[in-house]
Amino acid sequence: MKSDDMELVRGSGNIYRDFGYLDADVRQLKSILAAQILKILERDELSVREAQRKTGIAAADFSRIRKVKLERFTIDRLLTIINKLGTRIDFRITARKERVAA
Repeated sequence: MKSDDMELVRGSGNIYRDFGYLDADVRQLKSILAAQILKILERDELSVREAQRKTGIAAADFSRIRKVKLERFTIDRLLTIINKLGTRIDFRITARKERVAA
């Protein structure tokens, strides 16, 4: 492929929005929270079984998060898991009007 054949496309910063998901913002936030859970598990060197013992959350839930199967999780459930792992989350939210493509 020649470089002339390539088109540069700038993403929005939310891949779910780029692919047209109606719930793109929810999916993005759930992905960010799941990534934080994975970072905590890695930082604390916790297996899914150890995380279950520490939090009371089913090991299967941690396995689902590791496999990025987030359909069953709500945002508040993911936040609860983070809190039970002994971590608090600070949010910074920016709201801006969506630009509509012409």
